[in-house]
Amino acid sequence: QVQLVESGGGLVQAGGSLRLSCTASGRTFSSYARGWFRQAPGKEREFVAAISWSGGSTYYTDSVKGRFTISRDKAKNTVYLQMNSLKPEDTAVYYCAAKVLGSTLYASMGEYDYWGQGTQVTVSS
Repeated sequence: QVQLVESGGGLVQAGGSLRLSCTASGRTFSSYARGWFRQAPGKEREFVAAISWSGGSTYYTDSVKGRFTISRDKAKNTVYLQMNSLKPEDTAVYYCAAKVLGSTLYASMGEYDYWGQGTQVTVSS
């Protein structure tokens, strides 16, 4: 089993920044893809960003391109989501996910094997 624990959420004013972290523990694998999703109140969970197992490739949903950056530290089994120029519409619970033996980028929830418990991000106007 793999456990994912997110941290770094909080309350921030519009235009501000936050950095989310997600650390994996338990039975960790060297080659697994990672992703971030979010779920706003009353809405379905949606894809935000993904990173390949090597960290060499990334992919973002259009609404966060140029504002969010996903990265990973393989030695720490941690993936990050740097969020800049935050907007009220970014308010959501943010979840990290991991796909075992993932060789590329994945934007669909069903492709991931493990999920974190989520961390709340609230952006005030």
